[in-house]
Amino acid sequence: MNESPFKDSELAASVMAVPPLARRADYSLDAAQNAALIRHIEAGGVRTLLYGGNANLYHTAVSEYRDLLDMLADTASADTRVIPAIGPDYGKMLDQARILAQTRYRTAMVLPLAGFTTSEGVEAGLTRMVDVAGVPLTLYIKSEDYVDVGTLARLVEQGTLLAVKYAIVRENPADDPYLRRLLQHVPAAKIVSGMGERPALTHVREFGLAAWTTGSGCIAPRMVTALLNAAKSSDSGAARRLYDAFMPLETLRDDISLIRVLHDAVTFSGIADMGPILPLLSSTPPEHHAKIADAARALLALESEYERAGGSDKPSTSAT
Repeated sequence: MNESPFKDSELAASVMAVPPLARRADYSLDAAQNAALIRHIEAGGVRTLLYGGNANLYHTAVSEYRDLLDMLADTASADTRVIPAIGPDYGKMLDQARILAQTRYRTAMVLPLAGFTTSEGVEAGLTRMVDVAGVPLTLYIKSEDYVDVGTLARLVEQGTLLAVKYAIVRENPADDPYLRRLLQHVPAAKIVSGMGERPALTHVREFGLAAWTTGSGCIAPRMVTALLNAAKSSDSGAARRLYDAFMPLETLRDDISLIRVLHDAVTFSGIADMGPILPLLSSTPPEHHAKIADAARALLALESEYERAGGSDKPSTSAT
């Protein structure tokens, strides 16, 4: 699928998994363990893999980038779309765009950069990246200060951006004037919620966003696929039951660290050994490991039960 042009319909067809990245003790890429996680995700029906924040691409060396792209392209199934991240700063983005131009990838996501940006600068930079890479981009937005709505809408209209990952955290996700303004200028079909399961039902049902990105869904891909289907249907009961199953791990991620908790949770679940997390990050503190392991294994047990039940939307509480 990486060789075919990206279509808006892909955003709504699958939750977008955002996996961690497995590395060996010397921090080199571990192809076998990354493949194990990818096979698990694909088996649950998820067909879009986004390697960005959870994979800690913020700290990935440009010298390793081509090897990473080749490994992911060789590992993912033919019907899986892989979207690698670039950036977040202009210089790193430019070097990576030149590498992307040598591959068959059809889009990449721009990681968010805090500070030292203007809307005009972002527009000029992203336009340059598309010219260099030869592919349109997906933009990851975590702050209203990164780019204004008018500029963002223009980038979408011009084809510089094909999608937006929206991840501005609100205490009440239903109360979001920026998102409502954005939707007046950018089609909802081009926007995915970028904060995991917690705001997902609100973003899909009340705002009409195409889907969402998931970290915990890397452990329970069948259940997160079912949650997407339930969120878009009238079955509120099924949606709530599935949603509730993700909350223990999602709460730990919110409370401790989104990236670090997921990295360790995949390892503790037994799906794949993620190895050490790349500096400048580090593993979660040992005092949190037991509760992360418990939440990860409980979610995987519910996923296994869900599979055995043939997709029943009522996982037994005995697995928790």
